[in-house]
Amino acid sequence: MGSIFNALHIGYSGLNAAQIGIDTTGHNISNAETEGYTRQRVVTAAATPISIDPGQRGNGAQIMEIARIFDQFVFDRYAAVSQTKDYSDAMKKNLEELSTYFPEIDKVGIKNDLQSYFNSWQSLANNPSNSSLKVDLGQQAQNLTQHINETRLQITSLQGSLNDQIAVNINEVNRIAEQIAGLNKSINVAESGGLNNANDLRDQRNGLELTMSKLVGSKVTIGQITSNTGVDSSIAESNGSYTIQIGGVNIVDGANFHAIGIDKTGNKNGYNDLYYERQDGVKIPFSQNITGGKVGALLELRGSKIGTNGEFEDGFLQETINNMDAFSKGLIESTNNLYAQSATSSMHSNTLGFSDTEALLSTGENFKAGTFDIVAYDIDGKEMARRSITIDGSTVMNNSGGFLSDGITPNSIVEQLSSQKDDNADNNGLNDINSILSSSFNNVQNILQIDLKSGFASQGYTFSIEDHGTNFAGVIGISRFFDGHDAKTVALNSDLRNDSSQIQGFKSPAKGDNQTSLDMVQLQFSTVSFNNGTATANETLYSYFDSLVSKVGTKTNSAILSNNSITAQFNAVKQEYDSVGKVSIDEEMANLIRYQTSYGAAAKVITTIDQMMTTLLGIKT
Repeated sequence: MGSIFNALHIGYSGLNAAQIGIDTTGHNISNAETEGYTRQRVVTAAATPISIDPGQRGNGAQIMEIARIFDQFVFDRYAAVSQTKDYSDAMKKNLEELSTYFPEIDKVGIKNDLQSYFNSWQSLANNPSNSSLKVDLGQQAQNLTQHINETRLQITSLQGSLNDQIAVNINEVNRIAEQIAGLNKSINVAESGGLNNANDLRDQRNGLELTMSKLVGSKVTIGQITSNTGVDSSIAESNGSYTIQIGGVNIVDGANFHAIGIDKTGNKNGYNDLYYERQDGVKIPFSQNITGGKVGALLELRGSKIGTNGEFEDGFLQETINNMDAFSKGLIESTNNLYAQSATSSMHSNTLGFSDTEALLSTGENFKAGTFDIVAYDIDGKEMARRSITIDGSTVMNNSGGFLSDGITPNSIVEQLSSQKDDNADNNGLNDINSILSSSFNNVQNILQIDLKSGFASQGYTFSIEDHGTNFAGVIGISRFFDGHDAKTVALNSDLRNDSSQIQGFKSPAKGDNQTSLDMVQLQFSTVSFNNGTATANETLYSYFDSLVSKVGTKTNSAILSNNSITAQFNAVKQEYDSVGKVSIDEEMANLIRYQTSYGAAAKVITTIDQMMTTLLGIKT
């Protein structure tokens, strides 16, 4: 039955409830600015009543739980839009950086250098014997090639920076995964009795989940979601089995975690490659599995698949580098192909990347079927001999007596140059190409060499190569204006760098000849073949470079516009998320007053009981 002491207990239960309410409110206020903290509420209920007649007598209040105001559905939306925003932010930031490497406005940039370079050829064409114009042309050529070199270096440096960022962020993902696994264990221990809620631990876990989602677009899967609308309509909490997946692979499984591996020893350029190691020890390539969050953006820009040559097979930065290389190679080959028509006394090719017995049209180089002429001139520039050299499916550089894979006997460039043939149809074997020139192929250095024979060299003879669509001289660089083969290596020929006055604008050594200069000027309007490794384009130099810059600009503008839209969406979802769980100081202060009043009232109850007990004890018998 009820007693005066029971009434004292009822007052105490009120004091206790108010005290815990004040403690919880203070905890909320203290963590109002703590990132990831979710406000908490004390849930009270009437204690089990005492059954006496008549009816049941109240037995005070009891604390049911301290619940956090957290909505799993809103959090999932917030995590999803957060990873999208971090992906978008990384894309925008790095593409804006990339776009600054192509300042093709206000008469600055590679295109302007290219125009100045061709203008210098025009000036030389107008005055072909002026040495100062040749020096100016050499300087303009160096300005152009150095700007191309620097731009490519900037892109590869940005690619290297993203590569380092990927390693840093993946290490952070592994650290977070390990922390979450540890928190899962702590949460299970704290909540094992079914009476306590590990609110602060769950807040920490949600904060780490959010960070991981921003980094790699991870997906959290929890057994079941339960609602507690009796406490707050916003409460929808997840409980049960717990996993985090990245790219379809479990990184966290309950209290266990599996690290993402980083390996840069498997490729010659030292790029960080990602892998996932299965329980049987097999390493599975993992870079292409990550498509979300900041790391997903970095991989999309840097590239995720490393080829056998150490370069990436994908990635927008690699695509831009490939386009820069294709532009430079097109410039190098088309220029050198024309420059080879300027008569000289000796020619030697670059070191070739294919064997002398390999069919030229099967090398993967930009050879075309057709013919080119080798022309010899006397000291006055008069043509002395001309021979047409054919390139077809069976043509090799030098026939060593073997056969092609299909059994066809090859015809070689060296044989066509050295074979006895009456080039002038005059029955005079002393003035034919094979009598004037000697040609050979160095199998050790892999270089084709063509020279005047000593007797003709002493008479001031010269020779040149006139192409009719084969691109032969341009591909092998046998008489070159530009050295190199891509944007990294393109440079003015080393001999011409040392003495630009040796630049030749003539075709034949006849006085006043300016045909090569005129052809160089026309080159800017001619169609050139560009191959970026995946596709071939036939455009002008200006057109191809414009399309290269346009791709960078278009992708950057698209990233900026997309980022604006995603940011607006993020702000809306974040506002919704904050409205559910973020601490409101005004609300907490109101609660503090409410609990303070409740505490005072409970204290008054105890004071009243105390007076009652004093009165009772003071009754005299």
